[in-house]
Amino acid sequence: MTPPRGTATDWLVAFGLAFGVAAIGGGLTVLDDWYYSLEQPWFKPPDILFGPAWTILFILMAISGVLAWRTVAENEFSLRTRRAKLLMLWVLNGLANIGWSLLYFFLQRPDWALAEVVLLWLSIVLLIRHTRHYNKRAAMFLWPYLAWVSFAAVLNLATVVLNGPFG
Repeated sequence: MTPPRGTATDWLVAFGLAFGVAAIGGGLTVLDDWYYSLEQPWFKPPDILFGPAWTILFILMAISGVLAWRTVAENEFSLRTRRAKLLMLWVLNGLANIGWSLLYFFLQRPDWALAEVVLLWLSIVLLIRHTRHYNKRAAMFLWPYLAWVSFAAVLNLATVVLNGPFG
């Protein structure tokens, strides 16, 4: 399936923002002695799979963002309100995404990250709910992200159970 057409600026901004969030979160993801000393749940995938999985998810997020942005632009009714809400939801999601990496890896607090992953999960649900009203395809591109974060939350919980308390 080829991605939908958009102006070059749409695509550059969407991919720039998506991979900007990815770069910040990746920079906070420190796989050091502390991380490798954690007892991991039996169902945790190999670490090498997380980079490709997140790359695919950030590509899907960027596509969703362009689809949603362009659909809002086609609907002049409440254009500013919809775009403002869309941007607010993407900012909230980006901050929650970065926040999880900050808490789990950088601050080495999987227990705090477990509480924060609820915010990340809810931010994805809000994005899906908002975008599906005017672009179902944009919302569909976010479902794999929600599924992955749901799985990550279960991994996070298992890590806390196996290794806690922290701090």
